[in-house]
Amino acid sequence: MGKKERKGKGKRGSEDEFLVPNPEEGTILCIVTRIVGAGWVDVFCTDGKQRRARIPGKLRRRMWMRERDIVLVSVWEFRDDRGDVIYRYTRDEKERLIKEGYLDPEFLEIEEF
Repeated sequence: MGKKERKGKGKRGSEDEFLVPNPEEGTILCIVTRIVGAGWVDVFCTDGKQRRARIPGKLRRRMWMRERDIVLVSVWEFRDDRGDVIYRYTRDEKERLIKEGYLDPEFLEIEEF
């Protein structure tokens, strides 16, 4: 079995194959302001609220969070100041969100959270 015959190895396909989740009802775009620890981060959301979000184990093991990252947060129904991190956007995905109008570029420049 040569290199060309192996399946699943090699370059990725076009970026259209990978779907990036867009904000919808019940979710909101946020910036990570502080890593609290034990799977929790403080985030500043586009609605102007500061929330504490939980990183589920599925993401905690595969995706590292840093300050100033853009994340998609699902707000808890029973507690408005808490939520769950659903997705962390890469630099290219962040630019795509700005281009499509989901994220305001001025929101990224806010220094005081």
